[in-house]
Amino acid sequence: MLSRLVYGLCCLVVISFFSVAAQAQQAKPILSGKVFDPNHAAISGADVVAVSENGRPHSNTTTNERGEFSLSLLMGNYRLRVTAPGFAETSLVCTVTSSPQPLEVALEVAGSSASVTVTDTGGYQVAAISSATKTPTSLRDIPQAITVVTREQIQDRSLDSVAAAVAYVPGVTSHQGENNRDQLIVRGNSTSADFFVNGVRDDVQYYRDFYNVERFEALKGPNAMIFGRGGGGGVINRVTKEANFNSLREFTFQGGSFHDKRFTTDLNQQLSEKVAIRLNGVYERSASFRDFVNLERYGVSPTATFALSSNTTAKVSFEHFHDGRVADRGIPSFQGKPVDIPISTYFGNPNEAPVRASVNLLSGSFDHQIGDFGIHNRTMFGDYDRFYQNYVPGAVTADKSKAALTVYNNATKRRNVFNQTDLNYLLITGKVRHNLLGGVELGRQLTDNFRNTGFFNNTATSIQVSLANPLVNTPVTFRQSATDADNHLQVNLGGAYIQDQIDLSRKVQVIAGLRFDYFDLQFHNNRNGDDLRRIDNLVSPRLGLVVKPVTSLSVYGSYSVSYLPSSGDQFSSLTTITQQVKPEKFINFEGGIKWDLRRNLSITSAVYRLDRTNTRATDPNDPTRIVQTGSQRTNGFEFGANGNITRDWRVSGGYAFQDAFISSATTAAPFGAKVAQVPHHTFSLWNHYQIIPKLSAGLGIVTRSDMFAAIDNKVTLPGYTRIDAAIYYSLSEKWRFQLNLENLFDRQYYINADNNNNISPGRPRGARFGLVARL
Repeated sequence: MLSRLVYGLCCLVVISFFSVAAQAQQAKPILSGKVFDPNHAAISGADVVAVSENGRPHSNTTTNERGEFSLSLLMGNYRLRVTAPGFAETSLVCTVTSSPQPLEVALEVAGSSASVTVTDTGGYQVAAISSATKTPTSLRDIPQAITVVTREQIQDRSLDSVAAAVAYVPGVTSHQGENNRDQLIVRGNSTSADFFVNGVRDDVQYYRDFYNVERFEALKGPNAMIFGRGGGGGVINRVTKEANFNSLREFTFQGGSFHDKRFTTDLNQQLSEKVAIRLNGVYERSASFRDFVNLERYGVSPTATFALSSNTTAKVSFEHFHDGRVADRGIPSFQGKPVDIPISTYFGNPNEAPVRASVNLLSGSFDHQIGDFGIHNRTMFGDYDRFYQNYVPGAVTADKSKAALTVYNNATKRRNVFNQTDLNYLLITGKVRHNLLGGVELGRQLTDNFRNTGFFNNTATSIQVSLANPLVNTPVTFRQSATDADNHLQVNLGGAYIQDQIDLSRKVQVIAGLRFDYFDLQFHNNRNGDDLRRIDNLVSPRLGLVVKPVTSLSVYGSYSVSYLPSSGDQFSSLTTITQQVKPEKFINFEGGIKWDLRRNLSITSAVYRLDRTNTRATDPNDPTRIVQTGSQRTNGFEFGANGNITRDWRVSGGYAFQDAFISSATTAAPFGAKVAQVPHHTFSLWNHYQIIPKLSAGLGIVTRSDMFAAIDNKVTLPGYTRIDAAIYYSLSEKWRFQLNLENLFDRQYYINADNNNNISPGRPRGARFGLVARL
């Protein structure tokens, strides 16, 4: 009854504020600036054209006799093209907010330079994003910690995976994920499902590639108001490359240590004034420092953009991606630390340990602007087919001569469809400005799971292997044991949300939002015919306050709540017991500072407390019963820096302190136990320095304190410090050479684990050579 009332109120509020908003008028923000020559003299008559982020012309003007210009624009991201007779064209990327700062544009004399490109935020900095609020909002005005890995960082660090990207993201660490999927630990909470692409859920367990990624966003703290269920510690959003109205022909050839071979391409073409297409592709075939481990992956992603009118845009994209590799569960432990054997040692039979994932994503979006009223709709279909078969090392014998070995396989097929519709309106009531958002998300997910246990010689589920030579060729028969999964799941979900970003004055802003989610999980057990169902009605609020003593400085505080249904983030744990329990709840209190020291350098800091409650615990009076009295707490502090220290020196990285512990006993651990794989201290800093116009270098440091491999706190992964480096040389305007070195001093370390006996060694010193051609 309460859920129906809340749902009704949400719908009533959405209808009410949009009916009011439809009668209001709001002036567009004015973007102003000045254009001058190298001697700082004003240039009159210069043409200034603003092109919106979807690539279609939006507005243009010319400078007056004082070199000044102004444009009335809707909020969002734009590229300004500035031209004047006798001067080289200059392009400027900028973000229009409610009160944009004036711009200064310097034009070089034609002939002295072929072209000059200026970015408003620098290669490592982004001024605004839409994913955190579903509206284009300055990072300074978002009351939560966010780290953005830009396209320039992806290129400079030669990033191709999620795990590599988060190495320099404060507060986020990579989990082993059984070495068959992306899995992260964000503010002490492990997740394999809180991944999104362009704001839409992409929750199947597989390894994602960066060949078609424009930028990578880590939004920390509960984000249910925007993204829905889950996301207790934070979410990861990939923003993909889309067709625009520029010409691009880019090819990247890479090779390096451990037989690394990779090729990517990025082709963009304007077909007409209203149609543009883009094609991204990748092929990689590489080995590993781990014996017998290799991978092959390939992907293709065509996109098209249609400028249907001056205020209407449609986009469509498709991706087919395949990843295949050898399953590798790492090495076991001995006496509380990783066992002392060569880090390349492989356990099991690599010829019978495949991992493969095939992903097909079809997406379409539609944007329409009617004055100050905007409509956005995105639909995504996803088809996932995943299989892995792996040998799992276990406990080492007391004499350190042998280790246990088991094997199993698992198959998952999932089909997703999601539709999101957002309505946005700018409204002024007196001196107060409102950016109103209302939206609806609908979705269905169909999943089939099937697991087999491996029986060595068709009899034993476990054997002992020699630590000196743990390779095996013992025949294995796969069949279902008593507890192996064979099920079909259907999830129907619906969400409705409202949000108001309120400018009380130029110095005080408030963001308030509320989301209602209907989550209906239907579970069918193919083994015995059982049908289980769990319906959850989730209400997730968000409240934030931003105070700006000066334009470049924000001090914020926020409160947010998220829920994880009892079936878990992959719907795999619904039983007759968990069917009865409430969703886990995540409550986050956060305060912080965001300061743009200068136009292209920002620093951020945040302090937070994140409580996870309603976790399962054993009834102390009846060990056969489960009660929801367990809880976990993470107290933390983060500091980040992005941008240019000087004109030639840019940086990205930060420091994080995390104290994650069991605050009330759970089924897995007693009070006070430290959460697995959450180090108290992490620090990372990537530096890029331009030595001379054609030559630059990169230097990075990643350091981490000790952490436990599992929640029982019996095995420790020692802390480490790793140094990375890079060299970049422009052979010509069209060719660029790049050399990336990881673990420059060949430090031996252990990067993560899945449990006490599945530990992944870190990569030894390795090099990757890259040649980039822009033709």
